[in-house]
Amino acid sequence: MGGWPSFGLNASQPRPNSHGVPSEKVRIRLLGTALAVILAATPAELRKAEGLYQQTRYREALLAAQPLLNQNSDALLLAGRAAYGMGDYRKATEFLEKLVQRDPSNSVGHHWLGRAFGRRAETSFPLAAPGYASKARQNFEKAVQLNPANGEALNDLFEYYLQAPGFLGGGLEKAQALLPKIKNVDAAEYEFAQAKLQEARKDFPKAEHHLIKAAELAPKSVGRVLDVARFLARHGRFSESVIWLGNAAKLSPKHPQVLFQTAQTYIEAKQNLPAARALLHEYLQMPLNPDLPPREDAERLLKQAR
Repeated sequence: MGGWPSFGLNASQPRPNSHGVPSEKVRIRLLGTALAVILAATPAELRKAEGLYQQTRYREALLAAQPLLNQNSDALLLAGRAAYGMGDYRKATEFLEKLVQRDPSNSVGHHWLGRAFGRRAETSFPLAAPGYASKARQNFEKAVQLNPANGEALNDLFEYYLQAPGFLGGGLEKAQALLPKIKNVDAAEYEFAQAKLQEARKDFPKAEHHLIKAAELAPKSVGRVLDVARFLARHGRFSESVIWLGNAAKLSPKHPQVLFQTAQTYIEAKQNLPAARALLHEYLQMPLNPDLPPREDAERLLKQAR
């Protein structure tokens, strides 16, 4: 539905999850270890479903999780995430509402339920959108209340406050009030949030300062460098943006986000279109995961680059 904010739901083009960590490789290793520990304690069917989900094979993941939905809360969470990945946000809310009814203290469940309601707000008819948006906010707030260290929920709540109008519970003052909580979780993410707030206030020099500070706090993070590049591109400073894109490529030449964001920047600036097409073709040949922009976004950009 046109005209409604995205509420920071990271739906179609998520920011690189490398933000605020000392190293891409360290983060991947930690995530892999955590996932292995979790999956070792789950039924074989759920391990299979999670593996399919990580390959963005969402429909197959949902089918694999189906037999476990009545007795396993993790299966309900996975089903909700898979339906969300498929773009079936109504079904996603159904699964996730069942999860939080069964386990009201599940911060991750409330966070994903907030995301699903947020997407329903973005895609629904105007009369239904405010109700869904309010439910998104309420679930983000509940997720943070249940676990103040849930950084992803904090970030989505911050984005909601930043983008939503006051009558839907948004506002820059509310976003600013979250900054200390974000700082407690992640110093680099705090600088990024400061940048977003200053950009919303049209103080672009301060926004740029905070983005560069975030990159300095995480010098090996491709995502932080890309944040600066995208900011410069948004504000018409294409040549400077290309320099930062080059810095990201030096850190990780074949990182999928580097390929995608570089191509997107070229296309939006109507520059280097042959190079943009080549980067997108290379991106589409990579094994993607749910943290990366979906294939549909890359294909859409390819059409724009003709």
